[in-house]
Amino acid sequence: MKITPGLIWIGWITLVTLVFYLSLAMHTAILRGRHKVMAPAAAGHPDFDLATRIHANTLEYLVPFLVALWMCAVFYEPLPAAILGIVWLFGRVIYVFGYWSAPPRRQPGFILAMFALILLLILTGYGLFRMGLVMGV
Repeated sequence: MKITPGLIWIGWITLVTLVFYLSLAMHTAILRGRHKVMAPAAAGHPDFDLATRIHANTLEYLVPFLVALWMCAVFYEPLPAAILGIVWLFGRVIYVFGYWSAPPRRQPGFILAMFALILLLILTGYGLFRMGLVMGV
């Protein structure tokens, strides 16, 4: 595989996404200790419950996002995949801050991130179809 500037962007987006996810995990762990929610308990103080839900929801979408991001970069084009990766990450940040301020305010960030994820999947499918035609598969 030839490394291009677009793939460098994909690498940076992946790294930032993982740091973002780990920061949510650390925040949840800090709140677990601060509010004395002893493991294996998964609920306790409302702040801890909220942080846990935000962290878990981010994990639920992390794997599909990362797979779609890299597949789109490889089978379609890296630069559009990178742009959609930035949109997804921006949507997740909006989601987190919206959820922290008031749970119903999480929706705009969720919609933006989901839009980017769906486009990544569509472009991946298109790229695979296009490559299949060229290669006769």
